[in-house]
Amino acid sequence: MSAEALLVVEDIHTYYGEAHILQGVSIAVGAGEVVTLIGRNGAGKTTTLRSIMGIARPRSGRIALAGEEISRRETHEIVRRGIAWVPEERRVLPNLTVLENLRLGMMTPGAGNEAAARIEEFFDMFPRLRERTAQKGRFLSGGEQQMLAIARALMSRPRLLLLDEPSLGLAPLIVREIFSIIKSLNAEGVTILLVEQNAHLAMQHSHRAYVLETGQLVISGPARQLLDDERVLHAYLGG
Repeated sequence: MSAEALLVVEDIHTYYGEAHILQGVSIAVGAGEVVTLIGRNGAGKTTTLRSIMGIARPRSGRIALAGEEISRRETHEIVRRGIAWVPEERRVLPNLTVLENLRLGMMTPGAGNEAAARIEEFFDMFPRLRERTAQKGRFLSGGEQQMLAIARALMSRPRLLLLDEPSLGLAPLIVREIFSIIKSLNAEGVTILLVEQNAHLAMQHSHRAYVLETGQLVISGPARQLLDDERVLHAYLGG
C-alpha cells in the first residue's frame, strides 16, 4: 500500500456471544483510497465495519485512525474523530424531510452557515435530493434514500467513509449511478472502505481489495489484479 495509512485494523478478534466471528482480521486503508471487502454472506464483512465503529467491540487486536488507537472508544467518539458509516439499512429517518435528515449530519450544534453551505454542495452533487428537499424520508425511493444516507454521512466532513452494501435492493441503473457517485467522491479526496455484494463492480471502483471467508482474510491485493485471480473469479465473480 503506497498511500499513507489512515486506518489500520490489526489482528482483531470479534465475538457475538460465544461465536467467534472475526478471527485475526488485519486490513489497512490508505488516505485517498477506495478499499473493498468481499466475501460470501456471513463471512464477517459487516462485523468488520461494526468493529471499526465500536458497535461490535473486538475482544483483542488493535484499530487505529491516523495513528490514534480507537479500539476502546465509544461509537460517538469514533464518529467525532472522523469516521462516518452508512449502514446496509441506510437508516434514513422516515418522518424527517430530506433537509432535516441532512442537518442531523452536522456534528457541531449551531453551525448554521456551514451546514447551509454543505447542503448546497450535496444538492449540486445529488440534484434529485434538491427536488425532494421537503419530502419525508419514507417517501423516497431506495436510490434516493441511499443518496441521502451518503450525503448525511458526509455532512461532518469525515476522514473515512464506511459504506455497507450501497447497491443492495437497487435497480441496475441506480446502482451504476451510486458507483459513479462513489468514484466522484473519491476523486475529491474522500477515503472509502466499501462492503459490497457486487464484487466485480466494487473492485472495478477500488484500489485494493480483501477477501474474507468465515471470519478470516484469505486473499488481498490490488483490486484490478484480483479481478483476474482464478480463486476470486470462480468463488466470487461467477467465472
